[in-house]
Amino acid sequence: MKDPYDVLGVAQTSSAAEIQKAYRKLAKKLHPDLNPGDKAAEDKFKEVAAAYDLLSDADKRKRFDAGEIDASGAERPQHHYYRDFATSDQGASYADASGFADFMGQDDAFAELLRRSSRARPNRRGHDLHYHLEIDFADSITGGTKRLDLPDGSTIDVKIPPGLIDGQTLRLKGKGAPGSGKGEAGDALIEVEVRPDRRFTREGDDITFELPVSITEAVLGGQVRVPTPTGEVTMSVPKGSNTGTRLRLRGKGAPKRGGGQGDQFVTLKVVLPKVADSELEAFVSNWKDRGYDPREGRAS
Repeated sequence: MKDPYDVLGVAQTSSAAEIQKAYRKLAKKLHPDLNPGDKAAEDKFKEVAAAYDLLSDADKRKRFDAGEIDASGAERPQHHYYRDFATSDQGASYADASGFADFMGQDDAFAELLRRSSRARPNRRGHDLHYHLEIDFADSITGGTKRLDLPDGSTIDVKIPPGLIDGQTLRLKGKGAPGSGKGEAGDALIEVEVRPDRRFTREGDDITFELPVSITEAVLGGQVRVPTPTGEVTMSVPKGSNTGTRLRLRGKGAPKRGGGQGDQFVTLKVVLPKVADSELEAFVSNWKDRGYDPREGRAS
């Protein structure tokens, strides 16, 4: 174990008052109730509590300084390790807060925290556990249930609310680490990542989609099938549509928080045949522009 003087940051010649002051300062910084879920702070706090337990006892301190006992309070040359210390009487100062007895009678906020802590510790709430879950874009719009595999081999069924946003964290109450004594279990905090979909882009509660159309559909109009996150629907393409024409499918976007549904906006893209069409080429060659300028109104 570490030298208790080093743990508290005091010299071997320090007075009892100086040791108590150093201990109080570290305890305020590292106390588990002030650092929930911080395992490193909790482990450091245990070291500080053990060091003070030894050095605040005049007889133990004298024997330690003389080399008769080690930092765990064990008789030399017997060697004890932290796992032994944690289950021995020496570790009880952390378990029951007896190491704070010098402060319990004081009348400040920190002393009150220690008093509450000593009463609540046997029934401490379990820590929250953090997980990561990937879902498809469509599931983020429609919602559903996804199964999350946990490191210990168990699983959790996670209910995905409709309209979930990428990076949103879901809380599953009571699915975290178990509490001690009668303390309730912590929660599972699940950060959800929405996989990108090459077809759709989300803009708030609305969705955008680019739809390729043929020359015939653009010029003459017609009915076309359009994908949405909830399945295909039929949409009318107006006559004389151009690339960039933006059409609206009402209610086909993401659910809104206050109720209702966003829209899906469909941007048309006129696409020529991949294979050369001699009839189309002949028609265009003989067709007159009839006086219209496709670049009219654009800056030169």
